Amino acid sequence: MNITTKTLSGLTAILLATTSVQAAELTFGMQDNEVSNVYQGAAAFKEKLEEISGGEMSVKLFPSATLGDFKAMVAQVQAGELDMVMTGYPDMSYIIPELKLIGAPYVVKDYAHLKEIIAGPWGQEMDVKFQDEGVKLLDVWYYGTRQTTSNKQIDSIEDMAGLRMRTPNVPFLIAYAENVGATPAPVAFQEVYLALQTNQVDAQENPLPTIDAMKFYEVQDYIALTNHFVASAAIQISADKWNGLSDQEKAWVEEAIMAGGKVSNDITFEAEANLIGSFKEKGLTVTEPDLAPFRAAMKPYYDELEAEFGEGAIAKVIGN
Repeated sequence: MNITTKTLSGLTAILLATTSVQAAELTFGMQDNEVSNVYQGAAAFKEKLEEISGGEMSVKLFPSATLGDFKAMVAQVQAGELDMVMTGYPDMSYIIPELKLIGAPYVVKDYAHLKEIIAGPWGQEMDVKFQDEGVKLLDVWYYGTRQTTSNKQIDSIEDMAGLRMRTPNVPFLIAYAENVGATPAPVAFQEVYLALQTNQVDAQENPLPTIDAMKFYEVQDYIALTNHFVASAAIQISADKWNGLSDQEKAWVEEAIMAGGKVSNDITFEAEANLIGSFKEKGLTVTEPDLAPFRAAMKPYYDELEAEFGEGAIAKVIGN
């Protein structure tokens, strides 16, 4: 065990010990902070669970990566040190590689499609794999659809050529930039604003609420609704913890999770709907390029994935 792991394990133990955890209290860790939409959903989950259980069940929230990054928290859930964790659904591909398929650009059309996939045959196969890893998926909340901002107008895929585009160090988002003709550029998230302002990069991609919160609109004049990735917040619970709950307790948790998801999703959908008008009022140009060529451009990346997971793997995900 290295020093970092020892320190993190010690911090986890101290934080969890200070919560006066009782048998009916759930601990819930996430990377998002207290002002995020998904945190508001988690707070609503906590409130609803405590209400419908008559106080028999409660939740202790650990936002802002207090317990480490999402991989550290997943490990804690697997070890029984933490009850619940929130991650992106495809982010779990580091332990369930098949989830790379649903992360590929344009495989998922929108949030309703994502929910349909997860509820369908392929999603149920993934559910078994989650549980094999000691985790049960309770729900997937909407995090936002990633769009592209730039310092020049994007009316078609041809306008992507040569753009230096900041992407996170995520294979499927790097593949998006590369396959539409841009050059992916690694820039830490907290440095994106300055990189755009100084023309170190020409473009970036994020959901509209993130573009607003990080004020990227101050240093970019154009937003193209490329809709290339539907981001999610997967709410997971330790399989052992779940199996140890009574049927009544499980029903309470499921009802409360649905209530929390509605709060989070409603905030995000409303924000996205309002932000397009808000950005236009700020003087930005918002374009809606034809996305068929963008989707077609992903074929080489799809071929890479199917070489790894088998011919027809992507069609299986979307039910074709």
